[in-house]
Amino acid sequence: MIHQRKYAAIDIGSNAVRLLIMTITEQEGREPLFKKTSLVRVPIRLGADVFLSQKISEENITRMIDTMEAFKLLMRSHKIEKFKACATSAMRESKNGEEVAQLIEERTGIKINIIDGNDEAAIIAATDLNALIQSDKTYLYVDVGGGSTEFTLYSAGKTIASRSFKLGTVRLLENMVSDDVWEEVEVWIKKVTAKYTKIDLIGSGGNINNIFKSSGKANGKPLSFLYLSSYYQLLQSFTYEERITQLNLNQDRADVIVPAAKIYLSAMKWTRARRIYVPKIGLSDGIIKSLYQESLEKASTHA
Repeated sequence: MIHQRKYAAIDIGSNAVRLLIMTITEQEGREPLFKKTSLVRVPIRLGADVFLSQKISEENITRMIDTMEAFKLLMRSHKIEKFKACATSAMRESKNGEEVAQLIEERTGIKINIIDGNDEAAIIAATDLNALIQSDKTYLYVDVGGGSTEFTLYSAGKTIASRSFKLGTVRLLENMVSDDVWEEVEVWIKKVTAKYTKIDLIGSGGNINNIFKSSGKANGKPLSFLYLSSYYQLLQSFTYEERITQLNLNQDRADVIVPAAKIYLSAMKWTRARRIYVPKIGLSDGIIKSLYQESLEKASTHA
């Protein structure tokens, strides 16, 4: 006997807003299966507003309300049982972030949780990383966003250290990341990884997913430092327009993919990692996993 339920997650990032819908299949005596049913991505670049003017513009407030209305209708059509909306770096740093979240809730009924970098790292850690992480190995998990990058070090199946830095792709495009920030990230990575001889990277975020897809590698296989390095050089050799026409990248991907590749490469260099795994999981997956976990805990306390 199987039982299916549908959950959704809304991830309001600095580069885009996403709605992920998952079908969870429960079977007695077996682990539940999580299957991505739908993913909708809207390129509202909140970070470009916030990192320059500290506020979300009127135009983007309107776009956000329209997007949340659309997401609400989609969730109703999919018969979503539970959902959660989380906003990260851009809304967190915006002077009118709380005000915009309140307005969206009044207009659409969607409550937005503005989370900090540590919460973000913890939610991501609730994903299926365990399936990928081998208990005898060491990994640095790198989640690159538009406004920030979350780093988590795992060794022997345990979380050793976790940190969020204001090093994001939209920030880099706007020349808002000082050398001091790069240095701070380098020092932290080298310090937490110093005693480990062999480290692999796990990459998360739309940009590394895109790079992985273009490599033609089979799921589960890693990308080499050499491949990522040569792809980064290829990206840099093209103009923005050429990346759209020749690499078939979306307009809002063709610019941020370059600084994103630089962040992953830098992390690989500082950890001496030769490989990066790309499991295609991120904040949205973590939100759904933690929602499901909460519902199980509730059910067991009421049982």
